[in-house]
Amino acid sequence: MSSRFAEPMSRLIEELRKLPGVGTKSAQRLAFHVLRSPAEDAESLATAIRELKLHLRLCSVCNNITDVDPCSYCTSPSRDQRLVCVLEEPTNIATIEKTRTYNGVYHILHGTLSPIGGVGPEQLRIANLLTRLTNAVPDITEVILATSPTTEGEATAGYLSHELRRTKPTLRITRIATGVPAGSDIEYADEITIARAMEGRRDF
Repeated sequence: MSSRFAEPMSRLIEELRKLPGVGTKSAQRLAFHVLRSPAEDAESLATAIRELKLHLRLCSVCNNITDVDPCSYCTSPSRDQRLVCVLEEPTNIATIEKTRTYNGVYHILHGTLSPIGGVGPEQLRIANLLTRLTNAVPDITEVILATSPTTEGEATAGYLSHELRRTKPTLRITRIATGVPAGSDIEYADEITIARAMEGRRDF
């Protein structure tokens, strides 16, 4: 880091650069924004970060980020505990919830299989999903594999399908259908998207 900044500023810029999508220029702008802000705003930001690290943890059931364990989804009496949607990251929950059509619970993997990236089954939260299948009350009857339609996401879904069937042969395993986005032209959709749209078609 350039020595033209005082040490506290240089240290803050360096820490901000560690955030995803934040380069040197953005880090400098953010650091100077903090410097120009009222002291109480800076303190509120620091407090929020400390509270985040102190009070948030992973749900012991579904691995969602939560301040209570188990999380509110896992303990909600209004959600169907027999239906589990498997997602890659906690942020994916908001996407599913926006549809207002899903009322089951979740299981977060915290990533996808990536041999090139050194991510194998042991690095993902798969073991406690298999444990849930055998210990859950009421019984889990369906698992929805909602990983992304990328190479890694498809590989993860395939691996999970095999492991889930091996653990509980009677389990219904489904895969989300992916298709042509609303408002787009079918001409510009790739073959995988069209194939998924055809496979996921329904009566009209």
